[in-house]
Amino acid sequence: MTTPKSPRTVTEYLEQLRAALAGADPALVQDALYDAEEHLRGELREHRGKPEAEVLAKIVASYGAPAEVAEIYVDKENVVRQALRPPPQQPRTSALGRFFAVGADPRAYSALFYMLLSLATGIFYFTWTVTGLSLSLGLSILIFGIVVAILFFGTTRVLSLVEGRIVEVMLGERMPRRPLYPPREGSMFKRIGGMFKDPRTWSTLLYFVLMLPLGIVYFTFAVTGIAMSLSFIMAPLAHLGWMLGIVEIDWADHVHFNDTLVTPWWLADPLMFILGIALLFGLLHLARGIGKFQGGLAKALLVN
Repeated sequence: MTTPKSPRTVTEYLEQLRAALAGADPALVQDALYDAEEHLRGELREHRGKPEAEVLAKIVASYGAPAEVAEIYVDKENVVRQALRPPPQQPRTSALGRFFAVGADPRAYSALFYMLLSLATGIFYFTWTVTGLSLSLGLSILIFGIVVAILFFGTTRVLSLVEGRIVEVMLGERMPRRPLYPPREGSMFKRIGGMFKDPRTWSTLLYFVLMLPLGIVYFTFAVTGIAMSLSFIMAPLAHLGWMLGIVEIDWADHVHFNDTLVTPWWLADPLMFILGIALLFGLLHLARGIGKFQGGLAKALLVN
């Protein structure tokens, strides 16, 4: 195995750091590259006028070689991942035990809350994207339109970072904690063109557009599932309260069917209660599955 030569430029350092992090989580790679580039370029600004290779050699001696920095980031990531990992659940042997074990999974509840929140965020992302694109295209014939487009694409990167934090906290998918480092080399027009040519810019816009239909579906499933399961669970309790005289229900005004087709209450009430419990735990399974899907979609369009 050949030892890589000492980097003489910031670009070479970042390339070696990226190579040393090959196979790591893309979000971790983005964070490590951002931190390294910010530190290196900050040191270069303080030693302006000196050769870049000379300054970089001193920086590497204190900050660390690319391979050393990559190892530190991977070790820290493993420590943080172990600390944030939910406590392991007791393995269940029966299918019934595995079905109800989801009730002890905190990720299922956080994913269910994400489903409820996704309608609001989806509407905001979709409105922001459509409005920004419309203004950028409509004003493109004017000089001011270029400024609007730059501001719009800049805000989408900030929003993608915010969405990444929401996804990581609620769905458990590792997302970047640092933004993409803005290019500092080349002319201003070249840097602006690079932002427009960056595939992640357009994949982020695609994600924001998709969040509206996905948010509607997620919210509908969550609200419908919660309403149905709770109504099935509470119906026998309401019936019991009516029988004990605690709750007054005018059945004659709300129930109009043949008495011969009515299931006996002593059979219908337990069945409805059991069905409500099954629906509630089934909803948690659905929320956990949607959380994994949404986390993978966010990683694919906002990071990779």
